[in-house]
Amino acid sequence: MFETNSLKSNAGKTADEREGASVTQLQNREGPATMAMIGPSIHIKGDVIGEESLVIQGQVEGSVTLKQNNLIIGQEGKVTATVHGQTITIEGTLKGDVFGNERVIIKKTGDIRGNISAPQVSMEEGAKFKGSMDMDYKPVVTAALRKEPEPVSVLKFDASVSSDKPPVGSDKPPIGQTGDVK
Repeated sequence: MFETNSLKSNAGKTADEREGASVTQLQNREGPATMAMIGPSIHIKGDVIGEESLVIQGQVEGSVTLKQNNLIIGQEGKVTATVHGQTITIEGTLKGDVFGNERVIIKKTGDIRGNISAPQVSMEEGAKFKGSMDMDYKPVVTAALRKEPEPVSVLKFDASVSSDKPPVGSDKPPIGQTGDVK
C-alpha cells in the first residue's frame, strides 16, 4: 500500500497533517494494508462497496457500503450518498443518510445534512448537523453479512423393505411367518 507520512500535498503537508489524527488512529488499529483512500482529486459517481476500511478525501455521489469496516470522510471529502459502515467518522461534508453498526463520530469540521442511525453518536463542539438521529438502531443482518450455514446431510431409508428376520429387539415373527422365533 502506501505510507501516508511520505505523501505530500501541494501545501507541503503530510497526509496525516491534512487528514487529522483519525487516519493515523485507523492505521494503528487495522494496519495500512487494510485501508483504502479516495484522494482529493478523485470524483466517483456510483456505488462504492468494499471489504476494507476507507478514507474519502475526494467526492463520492451514490452510496458507500463497507459492511463491517470503518469509513472516514476527511476534511476535504464531499459525499452525497447513503453511507453504511461499522464506525463512520465525518470530518468533511456529507449529504445523505448514515447507518453506523457501531458508532458515528462527527468531528468539529464535519457537516452532515441527513439522518443518522447508530447505537452511539458523538459530536464535537462546532460540528454541523441537520436531520434526525436514531440511537435505538440495530443493524439489519443480510445474507451478505452473515455466514451461510453449512448444508445438512440427510440419511434416507426405505421403510417398505421387508426381511425374513424379525426387527431387532422384537419377539414377533417376520411378516408372513408363523410359529416360534428361534
